[in-house]
Amino acid sequence: MTIERETVKHPPAVRHVTVSAITRPTASITRITLSGDELAGFVSSGPADHIKVFLPDPETGNLSAPVVTEDGVKKSKTGVTISRYYTPLGFRSHTDHHELDIDFVVHGDDGPASAWAARAAVGDALAIAGPRGSRLLPQGATHVILIADETALPACSRWIDMLPTSVHISALFDVADESVKDYFSVEQHARITAEWLYRRDGLGQLDSALRSLGSIEESTFVFLAGEAGTLVSLRRYLRRELGLPKQQVSIDGYWRRGVVDADHHAPIDPNDPED
Repeated sequence: MTIERETVKHPPAVRHVTVSAITRPTASITRITLSGDELAGFVSSGPADHIKVFLPDPETGNLSAPVVTEDGVKKSKTGVTISRYYTPLGFRSHTDHHELDIDFVVHGDDGPASAWAARAAVGDALAIAGPRGSRLLPQGATHVILIADETALPACSRWIDMLPTSVHISALFDVADESVKDYFSVEQHARITAEWLYRRDGLGQLDSALRSLGSIEESTFVFLAGEAGTLVSLRRYLRRELGLPKQQVSIDGYWRRGVVDADHHAPIDPNDPED
């Protein structure tokens, strides 16, 4: 059985929005709800879609964002542009208003997005661009394995909610501690077979847990996302040792330890690029 994923393109869009609510699903994750008329027509149809979030300059408070022209999206000519990629967790469209949820992993002032989210207040202004496209659910998959750290939990949440109930979902979560379990609802927990791995217990747990799953059938799709360096050995095992085709595996390095604003489009392992 061949697994296939369709890609859908979306027209370019830059939307200016306002923070309308702030909640904390876990101690380390802040959920920012954005609202605004410009969210009308927002579409995100893939479980791991990403949007670019434009943040105000912490020095001046000014927000610099690109604009959409007849020639495409053009960078702002003024101010300091600060942006990061995030998963659009949930979108709700009502007759008189629209809402978009984005989850930020908060880790002090180590990055502009974390620092902003830790101090965000209702009424703050942001801009978002995208998603430029959506990779839809894998057709032909009867089993999906999710492997993620905290930064990829929003994508995993979307996978869980979007997959049909006929598809079995296994998960390996590499997180700080037990409190992160609160991220998922009771219904989501009931939907998956999950192993929670806590980083305090040492390195290499993901590799061992993945290998312990045994052989992976051709009808199984594997989604991996998180810290790029951690994913290198997992990718080698899946693609090189097991010989899984790229149609069966999706790997995305959302961040890279020690690198500011790492390019998540870059190869996970530059020494072994995708074939």
